[in-house]
Amino acid sequence: MVARLAGFVAEADIPDDLPVDDRILDTLGVALGALRLDTSQAAVAHSTEMGGAPQATAIGIRDRLPAPNAAFVNGVLAHSLDYDDTHLPSVLHPSASVVPAALAGAELAGASGAGLRAAVGAGLEVCVRLGMAGYDAQARNSTYFDRGQHATSMCGAIAGAAAAARLLGLDADGIGHAMGIAVSMASGVIEGNRTGGTVKRLHCGWAAQSAVTAAMLASRGFTGPASALEGRFGFFQAFLSGRFDGDAVVEGLGSRWEARRIFVKPYPANHFTHAGIDAALALRERGLRPERVQWIELGVAGPTVRTIGEPIESKRAPATGYQAQFSGPYTVASALVGGSGLGLGLDDFSDELCREPVRQELAAKVSVVADEWAGAIFPEQFPAVLRVRTTDGDELVERVEHNRGGPQRPLSPDELRRKFRDNALRVLPPDAIEGIEEAVTNGADAAAILAPATEAKGE
Repeated sequence: MVARLAGFVAEADIPDDLPVDDRILDTLGVALGALRLDTSQAAVAHSTEMGGAPQATAIGIRDRLPAPNAAFVNGVLAHSLDYDDTHLPSVLHPSASVVPAALAGAELAGASGAGLRAAVGAGLEVCVRLGMAGYDAQARNSTYFDRGQHATSMCGAIAGAAAAARLLGLDADGIGHAMGIAVSMASGVIEGNRTGGTVKRLHCGWAAQSAVTAAMLASRGFTGPASALEGRFGFFQAFLSGRFDGDAVVEGLGSRWEARRIFVKPYPANHFTHAGIDAALALRERGLRPERVQWIELGVAGPTVRTIGEPIESKRAPATGYQAQFSGPYTVASALVGGSGLGLGLDDFSDELCREPVRQELAAKVSVVADEWAGAIFPEQFPAVLRVRTTDGDELVERVEHNRGGPQRPLSPDELRRKFRDNALRVLPPDAIEGIEEAVTNGADAAAILAPATEAKGE
């Protein structure tokens, strides 16, 4: 199986209509928006203090870092806002690991812009197909997720290694060895989604760092087992107890692009909250205001309740903006109060707004329940139904079946640029932002794309 994937990566011809540039630009925007976080500054300081060969560029750092360290910084930033893209139904975030790994690998190798895009496109495809191997069609759920594993970082390390290895000029055998090495570096536990902690922000940084390291070691002669994925003691045995969908990994490889099912997030919150946000925004558009709310029931697919609705006490009163990103009650309340950005924006997830009385009082009225209709659709989409009882006895219902940002409701080019600029303007002047946009659009190499980002100020 590794050989099939490695051969694909080595020879992949990326379709012109696969929006690789959009994935790169969106990832960079999210990473720039995250630079101001304390955890981001900690990652920057940690990697700067490590020193080493000046090989690749990290956002917010003028001096180059060793390529794995640059990938680490950019990966941490890309995942820290929970604003990164999502593939369905595998429920993983492919770009946050693959793009940072590819950027570092491309800069280390001096690869062209065309080479960078080909590697990113192939890496994204491998990442989501590895995620689909753990999708249980009968249970309609990700087995990785059900077992508390973060498929995003686990699959991202392997796919990122494939992308970086291609950029370093390795042939199919070498790419396979890089993937086999990365299998032993794949990790991620998702408990922080439920109960807090900031370690999840590190996951895509570790994945991208591992990816580049694996590719570099493969280029120096380290090898990995050909059966690293499906073998008796391979990846799927270790993480899925040997129960995986092999056809999802290799069927139609190179002709049917699973990466087309990547969704761009319009809101900086866990994707399970998005349909509830849309429903609340629709009710607000219909005239509903917070002071008229007696109670709210947010109905979502059963497997998502534990992430955005449990424990309900902490979800109704998140202590930090980060915890609020995983709260069904808080996101619904914020949308009804009236959000920013494309409906809700980064400004809605500050620690201060978590303590705003109107949002706290409204969130306290929200219950999160499993809904049969939503569960029948999940995880092809993350639908929601919002039921509201008003103080004057009215009952309002709003259903949202399709998530914004996906194939059924794509963001327009203007909305994609608006999201990028809203993120980037927090740390960069307009001319630097235009420089990044032009570099990505014009097919520049990794160094040219990232050069303006070194001036970003996160303090």
